[in-house]
Amino acid sequence: MKPDTDLVPTPSQTVGPFFAIELTTVEHCVQCVAGPQAEGERVCLTFRVVDGEGVPVDDAMLEIWQADSNGKYNHPEDAQAKKLEPGWMGFGRVATGEDGTCVLETIRPGRVTQSASPQAPHLTVGVFARGMLKQLYTRVYFAGNAANEEDPILQLVPSERRGTLLARADPARPGYWSFDIRLQGDLETVFFDV
Repeated sequence: MKPDTDLVPTPSQTVGPFFAIELTTVEHCVQCVAGPQAEGERVCLTFRVVDGEGVPVDDAMLEIWQADSNGKYNHPEDAQAKKLEPGWMGFGRVATGEDGTCVLETIRPGRVTQSASPQAPHLTVGVFARGMLKQLYTRVYFAGNAANEEDPILQLVPSERRGTLLARADPARPGYWSFDIRLQGDLETVFFDV
């Protein structure tokens, strides 16, 4: 290499956004997890995804898994003797819009009791976004639920960080909840290494 060579870095490139090509089209998004015959309290959960500066992430994709209102998953490995509710999918996929939000229609899940330590009602969320080589996983619990105090996973989280895992009810609209996913910085959402 010549000593007078000017070394200019090449432009960097991040992963994505490529979800809109196939995964978040109208045909592939699953915005309603519970069919009309599924029992339980119907809720609309508004997610908001922001970066470390609080700027909305307008092209994230969330995948959601949850149990039905009886605490049973629509999965062959859920060996609970409970009967799965009719019309219950238990899986959703939503994409954020320009304001970083998306809405999932579902029912409030029941307690999962297939282990010695029953889990509080929750949703498991996979977060995919541009620049992320690996998705992030978090959980959404419902603020004010007494079972939160007994949940073995939530108890692993330091008490000062548990608030980042709680959906908040909208006092003006019954059945509507909101949950912020902050990817980094102050009040970063707790993510789990799974």
